Amino acid sequence: MEPKEWLLQPESEYRFELDPGTSLAITACSFTTSQLHAVVRGTAEVFGAELAPGRTYLFGHECKAAIFTWEGCTLEMSRAAYVSDETNMWTCANLHVMFEKMRIRARRAQRGSPPPDGRTDTPSDPPRVLVLGQENSGKTSICKILTNYAVRTGVARSPVVVNMDPGEGAWTIPGTLSACPISDPIPTSTPAHPFGTTATSAPTTTTSAALVPVTFWFGHMETKRNPKLMDRLIKRLAIGVDARIEHDPIAKISGVIIDTPANFAAAASNTGPTDVKHPMVKACVDEFRVNHILVIGNEKLYVEMQRMFRGSGMNVIKIPKSGGVVELDYAYRDRMHNQQLRAYMYGTQIELPPGVSESSLGGEALHDLTLSPHSTSISFDDLKIFRVGGTDSMAPSSALPIGAGRMISEVQPMAVDPSMPGSGLLNAVLALLAPAPANASSEDVLADRNVAGFVIITGIDIPGRKMTILAPVTGSLAGRTALVGTLEWQDS
Repeated sequence: MEPKEWLLQPESEYRFELDPGTSLAITACSFTTSQLHAVVRGTAEVFGAELAPGRTYLFGHECKAAIFTWEGCTLEMSRAAYVSDETNMWTCANLHVMFEKMRIRARRAQRGSPPPDGRTDTPSDPPRVLVLGQENSGKTSICKILTNYAVRTGVARSPVVVNMDPGEGAWTIPGTLSACPISDPIPTSTPAHPFGTTATSAPTTTTSAALVPVTFWFGHMETKRNPKLMDRLIKRLAIGVDARIEHDPIAKISGVIIDTPANFAAAASNTGPTDVKHPMVKACVDEFRVNHILVIGNEKLYVEMQRMFRGSGMNVIKIPKSGGVVELDYAYRDRMHNQQLRAYMYGTQIELPPGVSESSLGGEALHDLTLSPHSTSISFDDLKIFRVGGTDSMAPSSALPIGAGRMISEVQPMAVDPSMPGSGLLNAVLALLAPAPANASSEDVLADRNVAGFVIITGIDIPGRKMTILAPVTGSLAGRTALVGTLEWQDS
């Protein structure tokens, strides 16, 4: 297909969706070029991250994104897509300005400087933002845009981005909750890494080397699989975030931006007070000291949040849903989950489109970050494996007899014996836990320990009491403790 020239008017965007097995390279420049990939002449950005002149940006793995311009630009593209001027970028820009004013006040208070207007009753808290919305409403995109605008202000900013969606994976793999301070713009190259790529075992010069998230293991794709464990992990992650920013004055005044799963927007109960209907929202607000709630395109949820936090000083803001939001089906999400797990073990590879050579790539446009995982055989006794909440077929509390209680708590770790039939460990993803604190004396705190890494059981030899483990790096697992959930992955 011959390249077509697209003239983007100010405050419009070019939206594209990549098919499986295809890739796209975009270069921002101020002159005409003969290269076959996309070329942007003028200023533009992708989810708030500016396209720097002279740099090539790669997109792959069915990426769905938009090139937005504030001042107008010209785009040469051979890929079929469309241009739209109906965006919510002005809303994002206004939110950024409001949050930046809060950061400035927080910085003044941190330094002990008096407010310029002489008023001492003005709040000096940094922005702590909770983003809510239904499925396919653009919550992650809003979080990325607000974060990228914050780090582009020209002064030191490092907001903490919190991923509360275990089905997304964020910096690691699905089944986790994580948080990480962001000090550089978040790139958009693959939906398998919605908030960027973390440091790996391979040599790298990218800013991802600074991304070391605090991660906790939930073990399931959906929060409804274990609400009590989810509530406990929200508290634990909030403690981890506070500990991370306690000695980082920049991150402390930059605030927190929390991405949430779709079922946070759904009422857990149709009766009773609003805080009972939305217990996870209440837990996030309490533990992270949220002062702003953004509700995307949901009038009913907006009204419920106003009722729920009336008189508390909470600022509930309804923002429109972008017309560029793509409806993602479950097959697409499954492919992204598999890609995340594969990328964790084998790295991320994006095939270069026609007309683009490796010599034309510079900066951080890495397209072939190949890792070499290690497969090893270990004894059943080398690794202690637990499943939080017992079996994954636990009946809901409403199904128990009247007056009966559970024998196994939803947050109680139960040991898993690999030699027992039906252990469910073959192809299971295990979360290796960090060493226990010196004062820890009970297995009940296993769920509170952060994750050090992940391995996958690829084979079990019951007669020989051995199992084969696929790990990203070599090293002994003797004496380590791991948690297992319902996540499985087969290397294909």
